[in-house]
Parts: sequence; C-alpha cells; structure tokens
Amino acid sequence: MANLWLWLEAKRTTRSYDEGMHQAKLYADCLEEEFGVRPVIFLSNGYEIWIWDDEQYPARKILGFYTKDSLQKLFFQRKEKESLKLAEVDKSITDRYYQIAAIRKVGERFDEGHRRALLVMATGTGKTRTAISLTDLLLKKKWAQTSTFLADRNALVKQAYKNYGMHLPEVPIVNLVEEKNDDAARVVFSTYPTMLNQIEKLEEGRRKFDPGHFDLVIIDEAHRSVYNKYQAIFDYFDSLLLGLTATPKEDVDHDTYDLFNTEQGNPTYAYGLERAVKDEHLVPPKKVKVTGNIITHGVTYAELSDHEKKVYDDLIKRHRPGKWSRLCRSTKN
Repeated sequence: MANLWLWLEAKRTTRSYDEGMHQAKLYADCLEEEFGVRPVIFLSNGYEIWIWDDEQYPARKILGFYTKDSLQKLFFQRKEKESLKLAEVDKSITDRYYQIAAIRKVGERFDEGHRRALLVMATGTGKTRTAISLTDLLLKKKWAQTSTFLADRNALVKQAYKNYGMHLPEVPIVNLVEEKNDDAARVVFSTYPTMLNQIEKLEEGRRKFDPGHFDLVIIDEAHRSVYNKYQAIFDYFDSLLLGLTATPKEDVDHDTYDLFNTEQGNPTYAYGLERAVKDEHLVPPKKVKVTGNIITHGVTYAELSDHEKKVYDDLIKRHRPGKWSRLCRSTKN
C-alpha cells in the first residue's frame, strides 16, 4: 500500500474549500483503518489549494500540489523524524552558549507545531554558524532533507556557501547563482531573483521546484524590505522558515515579525550587542567625530572649480530657472 499517499477532496468553484474537510477526514479515517496508512489530504475548489497533514499540522494554504517525490519525503519524515527537544548540537560547529540556546529555541518551536522562527543576533556573533548547526540537526533528526539559503546579494550567498562547505563537508551543496546542476544538493544557495526565476520558469511543462521541494528555507538579513517584491518565494515553498537578522529586536519592523508569526519585539531568540559585549564576544562601538571645512564653514560659489560650477549651474538652470536668472545678473554686476 506504499502508493497510497494522498486524498484529494475537490469541490466546485462556487463552494469554499473547507466544505469538504469533514468528508475528506472521514475518507482518511477509513483508509487509515483499512490500510494502516493515513493519507495526506488536499482540498481545492479550483481556485485555492490547501494541504492538511492532520497528524502534524492544521490545514494550510499552498500554491500548488506536491510531486510524487515530495510526498514520499513527507511520509518518510512523518514516520522517521525525531524530537528536537534536548537534541545534541554539534559543538564543533557551534559551541557558544547563546548559539546552542538559539538552536534549542527554534527546535522547541518546530516541535510545538510552529513552522516559522526568527533569530535576532548581533553582527559577529555567528548567525550563519548557528544556521549551519541547525541545518545539521534537522538533517540528522530527519526533519529536513533539502534546504535553501536565500540572501539578497551575491556576496552573502558566496559567504554562506563557503561556510557551509567548511563545516558540513559531507553534505552536497550548490550555489544556484553560479551552477545549474542541483539534483544531488541537500542545501541550495541562491539570491532572491535567481530563486524567483526558478519558480516561475517551466521546463517541459513542469517547474524545477514544487512547493514541497524544500523542507527548510533560511532567509538571511530577514529585516530588509524584500517581502513586497519577493513574498511569492515565501508563499510558494511549503516549508519550515527561519529568518536571520542582526537588527536590534526593537528596530525590526512589524512586517518581519508578521512574516515569521511572532509577536512584535518578541523573536524566537535574541542575542543583542549589549549582551555580546558583556560576554566579551564583541567589543563596544567607538564614536568617531569627523569634521570638514565644508561641513563647518560651508562653501561659496567662487570657491568651486570650473567643473563644479558647471554642474551647479546646470542643476539650478534645470530645476530653478528663476534663481538661475538672478545668479547670472549678480555675476555680471
């Protein structure tokens, strides 16, 4: 009965998807009783698609059906994954107390049935190292066979790719910005535009990644305002979601907390600059006062070079023609 993976309850477009939930549950109960396997339930009215793996999570909206491979992976994880609470963290990757505490907090949150978590950690305290250690833990505990690490700049993608390769040398990884063959990769690194292009592109009528392809999506610099433009990525992948940011928790915007389903000012775990300085992992910032002649005394038109005068004149002529006429008259006089 290994081919019994899902039950699709379809309703006409004029009816809500949730009208079929009770009926679908009854069918799932009968199939589980007869074959010993509880199917994953999909609900649709032709416009919306919802997945209901009621052994693990409430029903949630998705943007497409799982492929056969993704369904197989889901059933494997449902059967084999282990609790993350008190799971042993590889201290060769993360050995500082706050890094281990951050991993524990995320593990507890996932264990409790939440699917999104946000870590706020000061620059230099090892956000990427913490993400690597968490990825390693989720792999070992059968929570995440495939993950993706997303950033908004190539430099951050390359840096993360290098660090993962250094600390998880046995895990196949690929930088999607520079490489195309990711078939065997367990961790895929990409910028937002590259990943969005992969989602939108069709190859022989199929998308490269279905909604269930990645089990974990990691967002670097999660405080940045990328959501309006790239929200489709986070909506498309039906995965666990981990956000990383160095912005102090009181400065993280409301939309970021909303994205990760956390209360304003209350991330999954926070380790700020003040605490890091107290623990002697970072040094306090130093204020540097910089002054210059222009800032202190200003500058007159006569002191400008010929090129600077031309640039200034062009700007005034274009945007404030009245002032340009007065400037010409005063210069002649």
